[in-house]
Amino acid sequence: MSSPGGSAVAGIESGSAKSQEKWLFWACYISLIATAVAFVTRLALLSQWKTQFNIVSDEQVGQLAGAGIWPFAISIILFSFVVDKIGYKTAMIFAFIAHVTYGIMVVCAPMALAGPGATPEQIEAGRKTAYWLLYAGSVILGLSNGTVEAVINPVVATMFKTQKVKWLNILHSGWPAGLVGGGLLAIALGKQDWRWTIAIIFIPALVYGFMMISAKFPINERVAAGGTYMGMIKEFGILASILVVALIVRQLGVVFALGNTTQLIVGAVVVVAFGAVARSPGRIMLFVMMLIMMPLATTELGTDGWITTLMAKPLEAIGMHGAWVLVYTSFIMMLLRAFAAGPIAHKLNPLGLLALSAAIAAVGLFLLSKSTGLAIFGAATLYALGKTFFWPTMLGVVSEQCPKGGALTLNAVGGFGMLAVGVLGFPFIGQLQDHATTMELKASQPAIAQVVLVNKDGMYGAYDAVDADKVAKLPPDQQTQIATVQEHAQHSALATMAIFPCVMFGCYLAMLAYFKARGGYKQVHLEVVEGPSE
Repeated sequence: MSSPGGSAVAGIESGSAKSQEKWLFWACYISLIATAVAFVTRLALLSQWKTQFNIVSDEQVGQLAGAGIWPFAISIILFSFVVDKIGYKTAMIFAFIAHVTYGIMVVCAPMALAGPGATPEQIEAGRKTAYWLLYAGSVILGLSNGTVEAVINPVVATMFKTQKVKWLNILHSGWPAGLVGGGLLAIALGKQDWRWTIAIIFIPALVYGFMMISAKFPINERVAAGGTYMGMIKEFGILASILVVALIVRQLGVVFALGNTTQLIVGAVVVVAFGAVARSPGRIMLFVMMLIMMPLATTELGTDGWITTLMAKPLEAIGMHGAWVLVYTSFIMMLLRAFAAGPIAHKLNPLGLLALSAAIAAVGLFLLSKSTGLAIFGAATLYALGKTFFWPTMLGVVSEQCPKGGALTLNAVGGFGMLAVGVLGFPFIGQLQDHATTMELKASQPAIAQVVLVNKDGMYGAYDAVDADKVAKLPPDQQTQIATVQEHAQHSALATMAIFPCVMFGCYLAMLAYFKARGGYKQVHLEVVEGPSE
């Protein structure tokens, strides 16, 4: 029988543990806000960077946008292999340093531009150096953001292992919270030097950096249940490695100018080497979820990354900043993830919630492509309702169905989604807009099209795009005509984006049928054998 004193001590220890748990959760939450603030402020400035640094085409802008995404993905996945060994706190210290480094590099980029009186060679050299600072800074940001995700997802899934979908949604309400805060500040600072907008990242970074120093981290659920490192590797498996390695090698091939044959050889060697170690195909469920993350990430992050630019002109026509659509949809996401995910997921089950979300997102994107004026916000409401639960609920499903994979399987899904949108999604959307502009320009202004269109080699093959330098040499009335065509074409391209959530809807229905045939959706639980803190 326990003594009163013993009960009191136990109560104090329990209260202390709860306090530490709350402190850690909010530290994770603010670190996710930091990643979102950096994401939205950087992407909100792409059009300004295109002009100031003479970036030629929308596909190149897409590659710059992707530079902040694909390293995000790579670091999520690679850190997940080792995060349980190096420690969550060490990983978060790296993330903090990288966030600060990104801010400094990008703020300094304009300093590389040549001044008045410079020669053409000096001007070109300055532009290249400035672009390198933007690109390298974006890569460092991606690595930082990915490290944050590699830590906070398994930490929260471990702390709330019986309510993963609910608490991962609450955690990921920090992402739209950061988009709202960063977007509002970007609007407020819109007429100021854009470097002030980038500098916003220092605020949440310093806060979470301070909080993480004193935080106590739990041992991952997989480790606490006695799961082995090799068991985690086998759960991930060869099939998942094929997807991840293919996109990593593809992106690195673009960065380091590797030919297709070299990429194929490197990718095959890595997959064979991993397969020799894993000797397991991995969970088919994980493989399927990773495939679904390709259209999901493009639907959510790809659209978010371009929506401010796409909506700029329609909203300027009614006296509003283009970023208001992203702020508005993010605010809806923040509230629903924080307060509604648990009850809705309990009623529908996670896959039912995802299927419903995909259907709503498809309708929202289609209507958004046809809307003007204040009607944009009506369509944006549907789009926001649709995309709200995508990302965290997918993470929750993987964590519930593949717990033996620990941090690796949980983060591989999110990492692969980021990788897909960074390597394939952003350039695809950029080329999609170039193509839409080209087709409409040829149809409505064929004489002008012959003058301003140039052929380019893109990731998805050769395509025609508007040459900004040639446009600048045209009379003002023709420049206005081209701008009008670009605005309309890029806006209407959102209808094509609706294909992605339609594909997702079909996949989720198939998964619901799969689980129904096996008695319904049920979470896989691991028995915890130890639970110390880091």
